[in-house]
Amino acid sequence: MTEAALRATPTTEFEGRSLWADARRRFARNRAAMASLVIVLLVTVACILAPWISPHPYDAVDWDRMLAPPDWQAGYYFGTDANGRDLFVRTLYGGQVSLSIAAVATLVSLAIGVIWGAVAGFVGGRIDAAMMRIVDILYALPFVFFVILLTVIFTRNFLLMYVAIGAVSWLDMARIVRGQTLSLKRKEFVEAAEAGGVSRFNILRRHIIPNTLGPVVIYMTLTIPQVILIESFVSFLGLGVQEPSASWGTMINEGANVMEIAPWALLYPATVLVATLIALNFVGDGLRDALDPKDR
Repeated sequence: MTEAALRATPTTEFEGRSLWADARRRFARNRAAMASLVIVLLVTVACILAPWISPHPYDAVDWDRMLAPPDWQAGYYFGTDANGRDLFVRTLYGGQVSLSIAAVATLVSLAIGVIWGAVAGFVGGRIDAAMMRIVDILYALPFVFFVILLTVIFTRNFLLMYVAIGAVSWLDMARIVRGQTLSLKRKEFVEAAEAGGVSRFNILRRHIIPNTLGPVVIYMTLTIPQVILIESFVSFLGLGVQEPSASWGTMINEGANVMEIAPWALLYPATVLVATLIALNFVGDGLRDALDPKDR
């Protein structure tokens, strides 16, 4: 074998073997995860395009079609609710609210949890002990109580309400990132950066936090359905999104009240919610398997 061939062999053999490239290939081979990702994307796109998909506005009232069953010829694909409003377009608009709330709350949880856990794990000592004791104290308090309290305070502004919910749902994220940081801070590349005079801030920003992104991405996909369930629960209690806006939780609440005479009012919103939650969990499982170094 020639010298040129010897030099080319390692490049060809290990081409594309980076963590993220390998994770993409492993995720693409997971049929359940890929199918679930397609479902999530379809639901998201449909919710975004809601004004153009349905011929009826989400708040238009048709007094002649109260609790009417699905009628494809009239454009009422899911039927109507007790006020004669199109359930199909309201389900899509409800998805806009639920998914946007989940995204905002998850990003808030991500920002607080990653910073808190990385600082606690990297600094260590008394600061780490004090920061994690705060996390333990918050864990001991009833989370549902905080959710209801915050929804009462911010009841007319659901964006601020769920930013606040994201601000108290970061505890698991902080623990995960702290554990990853404890295992990373004694790695050779971190010790080399410290020996080279790199500041703690730059070590956290350039070395610690980027190397915790694998578990963080996985946990994000599990946090989104959790926040959607919280939103649905709060809205089901009547403390969440207010009329004439809708979310999947408010629609399920309304459908439960009339399920005996109009089962479609409960069936369709609940089916979309359950399908989205199941798909998100399969996507999370696929990401976990794809990024797990033990299965490489």
